[in-house]
Amino acid sequence: MLFETGLAAGFVDSVAGGGGLITVPVLMNLGIDPKLALGTNKLQATFGSGSATVHHARAGTVALPECRAGFALTLAGAAAGTLLVQRLPKEFLMRAIPILLVLVALYMLLRPGMGTAEGRPRMARRWFDVIFGLGLGFYDGFFGPGTGTFWAMAFVLGLGFNFTRATGHAKVMNFASNLSSLIFFLWAGQVLFAPGLVMGVGQLLGARFGSGLVVAKGARFIRPIFIAVVLAITAKLLWGVYAR
Repeated sequence: MLFETGLAAGFVDSVAGGGGLITVPVLMNLGIDPKLALGTNKLQATFGSGSATVHHARAGTVALPECRAGFALTLAGAAAGTLLVQRLPKEFLMRAIPILLVLVALYMLLRPGMGTAEGRPRMARRWFDVIFGLGLGFYDGFFGPGTGTFWAMAFVLGLGFNFTRATGHAKVMNFASNLSSLIFFLWAGQVLFAPGLVMGVGQLLGARFGSGLVVAKGARFIRPIFIAVVLAITAKLLWGVYAR
């Protein structure tokens, strides 16, 4: 079951993000302590985002040298988020993020051509790396759901990437935040290796398959899945906040 969960999450995450919405509930439903579940999730997610990064780099949809600054800043942001996760009002994010996701979904639905072709950059790459590297890195270390989705949207809106390029670059940054958070969870002894590695193998295979489809079928294939994942993440977060 854990292998199949990792396989499904790896595929979904490599295409549109949101794989954590599959894996974390499964781990917690097995009776695993929430902190251990989050740490174990980072272990298996690192396999998936790493596999997707390698595949996109080999396919030429990502130029890794362009990602160096963003990768380093995302590492730092995720480290800060992971260290401060117990000190800040997490409830605020749980209520605010669904609203942001609804706005993302509406914007995508009202702009059917968005992300299907290369567009004009709206900001310089160095400022993009600073703002989103630190911001989304921190968010992934602190809270996490939908990080890959937010990254893809940031690349589309901020740098004018099409969805194929945006998805590839999102995986590089997602790998950075997963790796950074994993280091601190390992340091705290909050990772279960057996389930994490079994899910990690599934993640690796699922991410490889999903990344292959992204490269082969392009932006028009990604867009409907992206919107569906945004709506699913929104519904899940709203349910968690208000259905109590």
